[in-house]
Amino acid sequence: MPHAPHTLLRPALLPAEPVILLTGFDPFGGEQHNPSLLIAQALDGQRIAGHRVVAARLPTVFGASLRQLQALLAAHRPALTVCLGQAGGRAALSLERIGINLNDARIPDNLGQQPIDTAVVPGGPAAYFSNLPIKAMWRAVQRTGVPCEVSQTAGTFVCNHVLYGLMHLLHAPGGGLEGARGGFVHVPWLPEQGAPHLPLRDMVRGIHAALWAAVLTPADIPLSAGATH
Repeated sequence: MPHAPHTLLRPALLPAEPVILLTGFDPFGGEQHNPSLLIAQALDGQRIAGHRVVAARLPTVFGASLRQLQALLAAHRPALTVCLGQAGGRAALSLERIGINLNDARIPDNLGQQPIDTAVVPGGPAAYFSNLPIKAMWRAVQRTGVPCEVSQTAGTFVCNHVLYGLMHLLHAPGGGLEGARGGFVHVPWLPEQGAPHLPLRDMVRGIHAALWAAVLTPADIPLSAGATH
């Protein structure tokens, strides 16, 4: 009797791995590199608790960044989305708690746009909270020895624009992303960009730990990580 064909064993017929979408921005403000993109690229293809990391670049541009993010969400239907952005002047990985419905650019974006006091989403809520387990992520990163903090503000530049826009998309009824989680992490400069800074390898290690905690923690843990001012 001839052997049965092996078509039933083709990988394409196996269940797809859930995706962690990890984004970084292209350089802006005259910089040659953006650590957020380098971190995302370093983790691209990693397997984390049965999830596959897919890295992508977002333009540092109001409007276009959200259109690109929306296309990525539609293409990958990620279970978890973490957007990374550069925050020169910060000394630690900053897990952002809140995105606000405000664009107020101190400097132009990469297309020269500089919106002042405009809404990210006209008519949208004043703010969205990240639905990542940020306290669990904070503890996981700290345990690696990489400096980490919970931040109450993502600024008012393209990073906040993307955080607010991401959460608005995840909350959209009928968007096909019900149950998906997302949020934003700011990262410091690289050593060659100035001080304070962190080495790229440390930031990659910290974000890797944060992603593990995000996947494995369905509900956040009660830890004190607030600010007095």
